[in-house]
Amino acid sequence: MRQGWLTLLAASCLCAGTASAQISGDVVKIGVLNDQSGLYADFGGTGSVIAARMAVEDFGGKVLGKPIEVLSADHQNKVDIASNIARQWMDVEGVDAFADLTNSAVALAVQNLTKERGKIALHSGPATTRLTNEDCSPTGFHWTFDTYSQAIGSARAILQEGGKEWFLLVADYAFGHQMAADLTKEVTAGGGKVLGEVRHPTGSSDFSSFLLQAQSSGAQIVGLANAGLDTVNAVKQASEFGLADSGQKIVGLVLVISDVHAMGLSGAKGLVATTAYYWDRDDASREFAKRYEEKTGRKPGMVQAGVYSSVLHYLKAVEAAGTDDGKVVAEKMREMPVDDFFAKGAKIREDGRLIHDMYLVEVKKPEESKGPWDYYKIVRTIPGDQAAQPLSESKCSLVKK
Repeated sequence: MRQGWLTLLAASCLCAGTASAQISGDVVKIGVLNDQSGLYADFGGTGSVIAARMAVEDFGGKVLGKPIEVLSADHQNKVDIASNIARQWMDVEGVDAFADLTNSAVALAVQNLTKERGKIALHSGPATTRLTNEDCSPTGFHWTFDTYSQAIGSARAILQEGGKEWFLLVADYAFGHQMAADLTKEVTAGGGKVLGEVRHPTGSSDFSSFLLQAQSSGAQIVGLANAGLDTVNAVKQASEFGLADSGQKIVGLVLVISDVHAMGLSGAKGLVATTAYYWDRDDASREFAKRYEEKTGRKPGMVQAGVYSSVLHYLKAVEAAGTDDGKVVAEKMREMPVDDFFAKGAKIREDGRLIHDMYLVEVKKPEESKGPWDYYKIVRTIPGDQAAQPLSESKCSLVKK
């Protein structure tokens, strides 16, 4: 009997030792890489770092008995800087997973690097659908939104209201180009027409020439295929130019709540957008928002909420897999459902896209708001399977057809 207990004890110790040995460097490291000082600083920024740390705290601060660390860096919206940071984090710091990755050009570069090294990429801030198509990765996950979800939500709603003629202001890089392509496809399929588009450099402070082209086009709808400060500045200047007064409707295709906060309700009222998260949607959303606001003084947007959800799911998968090996963890992430305040009963597809509901929202008029951050009316819920590109159209090598 004594021999049996000793054998069982030895086996237990061996299993525990094996589990511990599976954590590289005896620590799990998550790197939040995003824009913290430029036009997307409010889009994710330091708020995403705080959201990631909240996920770590809520998980318990350790996984498989080992500590969890969150690193952060500002990529300044430059691919070379982001790539250098990513390489250093993997080679020197031993980072296991990357989070946020706002800026599509940056995200695509980091996705390719993590794919080569078998590291996890948790995309919450970038929009390009290439992350789950041509540039998909076994260890890459697109969590929050993409150009397809934004085009589907906003375009279909506007088309149903009779908004058939569009003109697009497009950020001149990967995200803007893909957003314009997806929107044009959706508008055309719905019987509408894109009368024209004009591309602008990111970080533009003067949109006058672009808005004049939109105004002279006579289009019913002016779609903003940009984000962050570009969206804020374009909406403010469109108001000054009187586009809305002349009957043209402005649609922010990638609008987050911090954008509305920066514009003010008087300037943003009536804007239509599609979001993955709104802090006042239900009790669970409000509870997370309350804790986040206590740490930041602001309500979270969909990018920060997505960072929290993706990091928490990643840590659950590490625990379930018994290792931080990226390829093994990625398989476990796909197996496990996602069920939290951000995404209820959600599932990750083989292309790495998290399938969850999206929400069509309209910005309230000042008199409709009950106070700070009470900015959205939820118009309708867009089911997850409708908000994501069909797998039948996928260009991802991981998708079996």
